[in-house]
Amino acid sequence: MTSPEPVESRTQTRTEGRTAQTATLAEIAREAGVSAPTVSKVLNGRADVAPATRSRVEGLLRAHGYRRRRAEATRSPLIDLVFHELESAWAMEVIRGVENVARDAGLSVVLSESAGRLTPGRTWADQVAARRPHGVILVLSGLDESQRALLTSRSIPFVVMDPAGDPGADVPSIGATNWQGGLAATRHLVELGHRRIGAISGPSQMMCSRARIDGYRAALETAGLPVDPALIASGDFHHEAGYRLGLDMLRRPDRPTAIFAGNDLQALGLYEAARELGLRVPEDLSVVGFDDLPVAPLVGPPLTTVRQPLTEMAEAAAKLVLDLGRDGGSPAATRVELATSLVVRSSTAAPAER
Repeated sequence: MTSPEPVESRTQTRTEGRTAQTATLAEIAREAGVSAPTVSKVLNGRADVAPATRSRVEGLLRAHGYRRRRAEATRSPLIDLVFHELESAWAMEVIRGVENVARDAGLSVVLSESAGRLTPGRTWADQVAARRPHGVILVLSGLDESQRALLTSRSIPFVVMDPAGDPGADVPSIGATNWQGGLAATRHLVELGHRRIGAISGPSQMMCSRARIDGYRAALETAGLPVDPALIASGDFHHEAGYRLGLDMLRRPDRPTAIFAGNDLQALGLYEAARELGLRVPEDLSVVGFDDLPVAPLVGPPLTTVRQPLTEMAEAAAKLVLDLGRDGGSPAATRVELATSLVVRSSTAAPAER
């Protein structure tokens, strides 16, 4: 029979100037109303423990300050990469960046998807705890309190890339300067002479979407232009949303002469809407995207867009999660934002007289 992974049977914690000893595993088992082998299974990340029992034991282990020993020696040669949605060229850029770092470290990458949910399911957390990867990277996603506690108790570090919401001050994260990107995109259109500028954002509940639209608003307000709520639409970062919302916006009698799309896929949907309505890009409509995916310079006309350094962001996330997993590792920063930059191509021009 395989012996359970070594753990500290007693640890010491400081409480108001005095030293207090934690309970033994047997005492924790009695307090939880389970057997000592069950506590050992929870400590070792075994999947054959009922969720309610696991949660109860995890809480007691945290309360008594238990920590695992020799985490490095028990890790699998893996990095878990979790996507909110895994279905676009955007995701491929992220995968490329993580694999660059994993390959150099002699590790493999495990991909999973949370099926559009902003938090993976409990089954996923149990599976990760059981396989003990070197670390977890979550993209446009996050963890609930119990999942964070489970990974922490297993000494499995995690990093959030492009967090959907505020990940919390104690959660390592890698992002981009989304506000600055929205500002630069809209300022470019203003400087070309556009005065009615629309925006098709990503999901309104995502922090990156809100930041880009806030940058758009700031550029208009700084230029002394009104922010028309009728010219702001909330999409979902997919091609279909750019097409559908673009049709609605461009059918208006007072249609905009330029539109800032929250990402390149929506910008390409907007191209399709403009063609269907007999509008030319950029002669009748200027379009700016966000991301600078590999397809952006290849479409007709080549897309002006805000470059989000996706591959570099993914590499930074992978390096950070590996740094966090090293014994005694103390990265210089655990909240990092990489710079965005405007890439001007042929989809933007001065507005035609109407």
